[in-house]
Amino acid sequence: MQRASKSGIAKSIQQKMEERYDKEEAFGTPDRIMDWMFVTLENDHPLLTTPIKEVSWRGFNAWLRDGVALCKMINKLLDSAGKPPVKFVDPVTSSFQAMENIENFNKGCIDYGLPPVHTFNTIDLFECFKGPFLNVINCLNKLGFEANKQGFRPDYEAIEAPTRDLEIWGDK
Repeated sequence: MQRASKSGIAKSIQQKMEERYDKEEAFGTPDRIMDWMFVTLENDHPLLTTPIKEVSWRGFNAWLRDGVALCKMINKLLDSAGKPPVKFVDPVTSSFQAMENIENFNKGCIDYGLPPVHTFNTIDLFECFKGPFLNVINCLNKLGFEANKQGFRPDYEAIEAPTRDLEIWGDK
């Protein structure tokens, strides 16, 4: 069963989120997140066989969709911080198990120290739409910053947030 296409304000919001995802992609944020996760999970989870630079957002979404890679990732971070792991189901045999895994990842992020505002809704990942997937990317990006702050290795190699040029704005 397919959903009806969005219209009006919902369509406008979806388009804006997709544009924001495209900007993050242009900055290389999804690639840096994949690099970090692949190095961290190298021997603990099957990796994508496609080179990172060639992985589409759909491919990355599909790799994360069952929540197993996410739970394994947060468990490595929690272990490094001396905190208990989250429970997860592997292999996933139903959509309910996948959504529970994703929810457990979010709970693990909060336990690790990520403010709840930086987590995402399960459906943002599970429904596989580009705009909402931005929320997943933002969460993983913030998680990388938190991991760096807590001294986790390997480092998450993120670019610095843009700063304004004071001279352009006339500030001294």
